[in-house]
Amino acid sequence: MKLLQVDFDFTGPFGEEMAEKLAGLAESINSEPGFIWKIWTESRKDQLAGGIYLFEDEESANAYFKMHSARLKEMGINEVRGQIFDVNIPLSTITKGPVD
Repeated sequence: MKLLQVDFDFTGPFGEEMAEKLAGLAESINSEPGFIWKIWTESRKDQLAGGIYLFEDEESANAYFKMHSARLKEMGINEVRGQIFDVNIPLSTITKGPVD
């Protein structure tokens, strides 16, 4: 498994308004190849948004990041930051990480 961390400058919407406006996008992410789950992140204070994703493999994570970065650029977000990490399953299991 590979974890993809993404963030970008974002001026809103946040909270419930974001949830309402991006529900369709959230549904579409479920059908991405290799996708397992996503935790959505946002900071109104720091004007940031993004997510933490778990993918089956690095190829799926890279393909999603490439596609998602292009989609965000079409939405006017110019700089998308992303990093792929290995997941330490034994330690994540101890700390109740959703990696079964």
